[in-house]
Amino acid sequence: MSTDPRDFVRDGRVWRIGTASDVAWLADRTTQGVSITAAIPPVFDAYATFYPPDGVSFVDHERAVVDELAAYTPDQPWWLGFLETGAHDVVFPRAPRVFLYGDWPYVLVEAGPEQALGWRTGHSRGDGPLPDLLFPADRSWLVSALWDDTWTDIGASVALVAALHRNPLVNARRVGPDDDALPPGLARE
Repeated sequence: MSTDPRDFVRDGRVWRIGTASDVAWLADRTTQGVSITAAIPPVFDAYATFYPPDGVSFVDHERAVVDELAAYTPDQPWWLGFLETGAHDVVFPRAPRVFLYGDWPYVLVEAGPEQALGWRTGHSRGDGPLPDLLFPADRSWLVSALWDDTWTDIGASVALVAALHRNPLVNARRVGPDDDALPPGLARE
């Protein structure tokens, strides 16, 4: 993989590519199984799953998610993780990978909410731009969508999870750390 900074230029600037040390707090802290802790380590006060409700586009749904995340996050960089599936854009294809969740390769980029909504189109869950993994520099929340899930998981503060739950465009469902993360009405692939 490249170490040439010119390979990491987008929108007229060079972006910092993450390393294993940037995700060390997450690596090897998840569990095996069907609970939300398979995607989110058991270090948060509240957990939820979400996916677009009927009649809401992926783009509108993911905009609502990012708007809620931004409203509960002080101004700081966000880490965006793009899972390399071979079928979806990782934004910086020559970037080194970090490995999470049983050695799945991610391109990790330090950016922000605007880039989370604008850098990629389409992912394993639908046509929206949302990265597969994102968290702010202070690690106050973590959003993760595992490769084979059609929903997204979050660990965060009680207030942020409540805000996501109240937003009708988000369709968030609170779960406990030991609960099955599968939202009602969806099936595992």
